[in-house]
Amino acid sequence: MLLVIDVGNTNIVLGVYDEEQLVGHWRISTNRVRTTDEYGVLMMNLFFHDRKVSSDDITDIIISSVVPPLMPTLERVCLRYFNVCPIIVGPGTKTGMAIKYDNPKEVGADRIVNAVAAYEKYKGKSPIIVIDFGTATTYCAISTSGDYLGGAIAPGVMVSAEALFQRAAKLPRIELKNPGRIICKNTVTSMQSGILFGYVGQVEGIVARMKRELQDENALVVATGGLATLISGETNVINHVEPMLTLQGLRILHQRNK
Repeated sequence: MLLVIDVGNTNIVLGVYDEEQLVGHWRISTNRVRTTDEYGVLMMNLFFHDRKVSSDDITDIIISSVVPPLMPTLERVCLRYFNVCPIIVGPGTKTGMAIKYDNPKEVGADRIVNAVAAYEKYKGKSPIIVIDFGTATTYCAISTSGDYLGGAIAPGVMVSAEALFQRAAKLPRIELKNPGRIICKNTVTSMQSGILFGYVGQVEGIVARMKRELQDENALVVATGGLATLISGETNVINHVEPMLTLQGLRILHQRNK
């Protein structure tokens, strides 16, 4: 079985594939000070609790990360607890995709992984725009022929909300959900309205501009990340929501590099 690991600034998402079938997936917090053994025991406990997979079943591992300081720790986890030398997504990884960036080494591994997965699933007669609602919100453009063209990076929804809580003394932390209206009559729902619909406006604006630059109003928009479902429910510019897009991309890259 294949263990795929996506290391983000806020969360680490793990998945296990049996061939092309995702048999289990888990989300844990990213903690740069956890030791090799702490991460190893945590993963073993997740596998044991789920009972769908054993550490002995893992024959291959692939990792993408935007947190470089964690990589030595996770590589030691792979060797010590799974006896597997992992594939690390980075420069030199065979992606099957031309990276049209000024410096391809600057592109986050997660962005490339998402682009590969989206193109593999939705390639056709139009470009693709991939939106990843993570700690940062990233917008990536892929040409009809499968070239990674670049994109935009914005503060994530929760990063923006946290800044508001910290800098405005009278504003409380809130649950981010749809308040049901844009004109609200109390502080909590007013904040929910401003954060949610403000972000929807950002998505619609950036997507519209990207479509103009791509010279294709029919560009397909694919969203992933924790808040993709919430945001997509309030706009018609997102065509597909793929919660496991990054894990799918890691599986595809593993096939291309094993």
